[in-house]
Amino acid sequence: MPKSLPGRSFPLGARVSKAGVNFSLYARDAEAIELLLFNTPEDSRPARIITLDPRANRTAHYWHIFVPGLKAGQLYAYRAHGPYDPASGLRFDPQKILLDPYGRSVVFPSGYDRGAACRPGDNTAVAMKNAVVNPSEYDWDGDLPLKRDFSETVIYEMHLAGFTRNPNSQVSPSKRGTYAGLVEKIPYLKSLGVTAVELLPVYAFDPQDCPGGLTNYWGYSPVSFFAPHPFYSSAREPQAMLNEFRDMVKAFHRAGIEIILDVVYNHTAEGGDGGPTFGFRGLANDAYYILTGDRRDYANYTGTGNTLNANHPVTRRMISDSLRYWVSEMHVDGFRFDLASILSRDEDGAPLASPPVLWDIDTDPYLSGTKLIAEAWDAGGLYQVGSFIGDQWKEWNGRFRDDVRGYIKGDPGCIARLPNRLLASPDLYERDNLEPEQSINFVTCHDGFTLNDVVTYNSKHNEANREGNRDGSDNNLSWNHGEEGPSANPEIENLRARQVKNFLTMTLLSLGTPMLWMGDEVRRTQSGNNNAYALDSEVNWFDWSLVERQAGLLRFVSGLINLRQHYTVQPEDTDKTLAQILHEDSITWHGTSLNQPDWSPDSRVLAVTIASQDGARKTHMLFNTSAEPRDFELPGANWRRVVDTNLAAPHDYVDPLHAPSQPGSAYRAAPRSIVVLIARAAV
Repeated sequence: MPKSLPGRSFPLGARVSKAGVNFSLYARDAEAIELLLFNTPEDSRPARIITLDPRANRTAHYWHIFVPGLKAGQLYAYRAHGPYDPASGLRFDPQKILLDPYGRSVVFPSGYDRGAACRPGDNTAVAMKNAVVNPSEYDWDGDLPLKRDFSETVIYEMHLAGFTRNPNSQVSPSKRGTYAGLVEKIPYLKSLGVTAVELLPVYAFDPQDCPGGLTNYWGYSPVSFFAPHPFYSSAREPQAMLNEFRDMVKAFHRAGIEIILDVVYNHTAEGGDGGPTFGFRGLANDAYYILTGDRRDYANYTGTGNTLNANHPVTRRMISDSLRYWVSEMHVDGFRFDLASILSRDEDGAPLASPPVLWDIDTDPYLSGTKLIAEAWDAGGLYQVGSFIGDQWKEWNGRFRDDVRGYIKGDPGCIARLPNRLLASPDLYERDNLEPEQSINFVTCHDGFTLNDVVTYNSKHNEANREGNRDGSDNNLSWNHGEEGPSANPEIENLRARQVKNFLTMTLLSLGTPMLWMGDEVRRTQSGNNNAYALDSEVNWFDWSLVERQAGLLRFVSGLINLRQHYTVQPEDTDKTLAQILHEDSITWHGTSLNQPDWSPDSRVLAVTIASQDGARKTHMLFNTSAEPRDFELPGANWRRVVDTNLAAPHDYVDPLHAPSQPGSAYRAAPRSIVVLIARAAV
């Protein structure tokens, strides 16, 4: 066996070459490091242990070694020796198998046991390991990230596995719930008209990080920031898993659809005090996590037990390296940052005026053109919607969700906030020459009710989560329209269907960047569960029988996307800022009478005329959330009716080229309906 060489401290992780593999990791306070090589994930002891010599294999705070003859596919992990001294922020435990923070592949043994990483004693046989992979062994066929402009973007948030897991998906059994299975559904997404899919976490995560013996389904429990989740692959060999993910990205790009990843750089699966030791805790606990004042416990601004110390130089570099890797080697188009406000906190948890890690990401030339989307709040009470730092960041607009839900539901006082939400929230984003696309508009997402359930339930029904229905938000701004749950009453069902179309119309035709949640276009239900993170079952899976049963609604949504992209809200000059659009375009508000909007708290009617400066676009929209039909005066007579949410398919949406002319000087809007008219000259 060839003798190991000292190796290099860079690059971090396991890097393969023709001669062997170089290993490097950061462990400042470690007294000794062992590199463990395995033959199978279930090995109860390493096939080979290489003890690193601190004189030859350590440079500053980095431990490194080059092992000749190793190839891609080699399984490995570490043990770290050092002080177990929580009062000093150190938690070394040489009995625990440790993952490489820069590992490009994670493998799970068949008997994986999270609990064994929490309890004293050796956990070798039931611990996750890393696998050496070679990212250069792939032919991209000229593929590159698409860099589609935000002004052209319609985002579809989805759970990668749940989209095809259902047996009625018509995906072959071996590919259901996998990267390869998702590729088979590209024609559906293409026909819908979305331009980007935003995937819930696909970084390797701990499926056992869940109470009550359930499964962590959503994936917000990362164990690696570089490895794709192995259980989403139809392949079993690590290199093939890596390539299956890239096959998916390449296929989506060929269809003109971008891949945005939901990323969790705010915490890890190691949890709080008493949680498992997987890697970060056992290598550099005080560098990777924000610790409490006495250093013994973990700050918990995430609600998950720990918080990443994102502005520590080592963690900050890891985050940037991870993002670069997923863009350079995996060709993803963008990232949605879960609880992104965490990244603005310092080592003591206090918000920073100019967070280094956020500016690193914002100004990184390699990430230029990459979509950066912030969930601009955290579980510690920091709420930064409208004020998130940086020039390139867009934001999930939670105020759009809340105000639109309240208005369509009929809550008093919401109408005064509606103009801001329809026009990309200038109360939040008109400053600093921001584009209208700064606002990511949504009324539903993975976290909360589906759109069907927003109009079907007054209260959450989370009993299946085994937490006594205590979990999940109680503030849903939902309305069951007279009966809790599914109804056989045709009047209730017709009203619910109309309200669903109202929500979709507001989301897709408002200025800003629209986002839909998986299945809302066919009224997918979670039976009133608004926190279904732990249910890998039909509750969460896309029900493909709905595509036929809700064909009319599906057609309506596809039509709205077509209307958005070609006829209504998007300015021809995509470089216009929000301020320019608001000041240069003609925007006139009305009530049922022209130029007489009613902004009183109990008002339920509103109309708006929007005309571009060059006259190429002119749209008139009517909103009636009252329980009675209302007659709206029209400005002029040159209108075509393209949307009326009260009408049944196929009349609820008509392609502008075939839309009927609207006779007369008024339009009667049905109760709880939205109407969209466009000028005939704009067609």
